[in-house]
Amino acid sequence: MTATRRKFLNQSSKALASAALLPMMPASFAAFSKGINRSPNEKITVGLIGANSMGFGDLENALKQPGVECAGICDIDDAVLNRRSADILRIQGKPAKQYKDFRKFLENKDIDAVIIGTPDHWHCLPFIAACEAGKDVYVEKPLANSIAECDLMVQAARKYNRVVQVGQQQRSGAHWKQAMEFMNAGHIGTLRKVNVWGNFNYGVGGKIVPDSPVPAGVDFDMWLGPAPQRTFNKNRFHGNWRMFWDYGGGLITDWGVHLLDMALWVKNIQTPPLAVNAVGGNFSFPDHAHETFDTMSVNYQMKDYNITWEHTAGTELGPYNRSYGLAYIGDNATLVIDREGWELFPEKDGSNFRTAAISKQPGKDSHEEHMQNFLECIKTRKDPACSIENGRLVAMYAHMGNIALRTNSRLGWQEGDRNFGNNPQANALITPAYRKPWELKL
Repeated sequence: MTATRRKFLNQSSKALASAALLPMMPASFAAFSKGINRSPNEKITVGLIGANSMGFGDLENALKQPGVECAGICDIDDAVLNRRSADILRIQGKPAKQYKDFRKFLENKDIDAVIIGTPDHWHCLPFIAACEAGKDVYVEKPLANSIAECDLMVQAARKYNRVVQVGQQQRSGAHWKQAMEFMNAGHIGTLRKVNVWGNFNYGVGGKIVPDSPVPAGVDFDMWLGPAPQRTFNKNRFHGNWRMFWDYGGGLITDWGVHLLDMALWVKNIQTPPLAVNAVGGNFSFPDHAHETFDTMSVNYQMKDYNITWEHTAGTELGPYNRSYGLAYIGDNATLVIDREGWELFPEKDGSNFRTAAISKQPGKDSHEEHMQNFLECIKTRKDPACSIENGRLVAMYAHMGNIALRTNSRLGWQEGDRNFGNNPQANALITPAYRKPWELKL
């Protein structure tokens, strides 16, 4: 372990020990933390915080597995709670308890593992509380809405010895593993660059509408939580919240973390980039509500290759006629991959190909396999396919891209100090300012 890394871990451990998360955590949480040894055949009881979208998809995949049942579901919207509760009853034949406050939810001693499917700004606080309560956690990506929150979540997971799976499910995908093995065997030659892109129509949000009353049955103050006080607007709520800095980071923190993760995995990268710069802005769709960038190009300077991220939100056409994907560019060939499969395009020397072309090798979505891996690791106490450290790293890459463009800066990360050096504008975006009474002290 390097001196710099040791310094960071010591600093972070001290930070966690002094962290105040108020008014969140009952003093009794630690008292009902569970042991870590489980029988391979033992039933696993799960609960869900944030049930409107991906979180419920994760829960469905958990309930497909033998010996798994849902004991509780938590959401701030009565309509979502009632709809998903009916779904759970249909799936497992027994009801799950309903909660609108995650703190009460976490007092349920029957729950072994928690799925967090909330908006990004609500990942950190329930995660830490769940770890303290002795629950293992499946948390949707990105790990958190800021670099500082990611750091604290890593320390919480390790302090309380919890199994954590981050929802970057490509790590559990067979065809992704096959492609990595193929490249690591040298078949594309020296890897020089990875182009990553994601173009999606939803990335510009919905059409601008005026503020409106809070819908019946919605605890909007709880939905805002640590984010700044706002009047209700449907473009900041279900569906489009990720296009506003208060709650998300746009396409790069949504799809970008999935794909940038694969750009790092090919070389088992476990460190920040040497430098990051970005260009772009909001150039189109002026009648749509969004703060995050509709057009963006980010360059990550690595030790011996380059990574680029690009998106043009509001479009769906991309390189190789794919709306999203990665192109691994080597001396001998380029390997192109997305969730549907991968193929190889060889380079030529005159009329001779440097290697053989490979037609599309099929792939498939790996959400269920990723959940299976998490549930198995609850029993074995091993780190799952996408550890919390990995989730922190790729979230950091995505946040750095946004910060570089928001500050018009070329960023260099100082690992020992956990900041961007002499760049106060960028440093101000590392840690969020929490709205009272929610508090996060680092």
